[in-house]
Amino acid sequence: MQFGVAVVFLLVCASIFVNGWTDSPNAIATVVSTRVIKPKPAIAMAALCNFLGVFLSGSAVAETTKTMVEIGKGNEALITLGAAQLSIVLWSTSAWKFGIPTSESHALIAGLMGAGISLNGFKAVNGGAVIKVFWGLAISSVVGFVLGFAATKAIELSCANVNRRKANRFFSFGQMASAALMAFSHGAQDGQKFFGVLLLVLTVGEIKTGGPVPLLLMLACSLIMAFGTSIGGYRIIKTMGVDMVNLEKYQGFAAEIVASGSMLAATAFGIPLSTTNTKATAMMGAGATRGLGAVNWGIAKEMVVAWVLTFPACLILGYLFAVFFRFLFSL
Repeated sequence: MQFGVAVVFLLVCASIFVNGWTDSPNAIATVVSTRVIKPKPAIAMAALCNFLGVFLSGSAVAETTKTMVEIGKGNEALITLGAAQLSIVLWSTSAWKFGIPTSESHALIAGLMGAGISLNGFKAVNGGAVIKVFWGLAISSVVGFVLGFAATKAIELSCANVNRRKANRFFSFGQMASAALMAFSHGAQDGQKFFGVLLLVLTVGEIKTGGPVPLLLMLACSLIMAFGTSIGGYRIIKTMGVDMVNLEKYQGFAAEIVASGSMLAATAFGIPLSTTNTKATAMMGAGATRGLGAVNWGIAKEMVVAWVLTFPACLILGYLFAVFFRFLFSL
């Protein structure tokens, strides 16, 4: 049992690393594309803010993730969790190879659901937690675009008579703060999801059965995510911040404020939210204030297809990996 816990714990750590490597670059895509901060300092800032976000944000989202599926305890439950993590790593790294931003949040949830269904059928899925996921999907996909558009228009109206050079200087400083807040909110959301899974590993492995989230667990999660972020995801930064839509500084500021505010509000209510979806739709909304032609809808379409495919693909992968590994270890 102890060996099984260690192996699955390492697989979850691999998922956290991949999240930091492939997902958190979304948080700094705008501030890099507007040339406010160069890529390496931006990645270092994101790593630090991700760390703080994981460490300081509480545990409401972690509890939602932890209760997503009911898989009992023991070796079969550990195999189920391990299979879910493999599905995340495989899907996310495959998408990264093509520079397509995907939602590790949806990959995690779908992988857990698929693996859980393979063990206990559909009764393994917690309906209340799934409803929160769909609330998060609505917030990230619709509200992100609408608020991104509205916030950008509000800035344009309020700054119509302001000197352009002064405005750019102001929004350059503003973007430093808003990008840091965006990275913090990514750590708060995705960090909580993954240390919720780490806590679940300890629970099903019968090492920890209750009580608050251990401080060392939060520290481990935040450090691994920060390390993944420090390696960087330049392909995804380019896809989000250059190929999909090229924003002005004030538009980048608006998109970051909207996205990070939405994510922090969702975190407080324990609603799992996708950083990729929230940031991308806010950027699309901000860009669309200059006309629909300002957004490369071909790139946006590829991203939406990836988002749509993530849930069924990771659900199926989680299911198949779990069935395969249970069969393998029964021989």
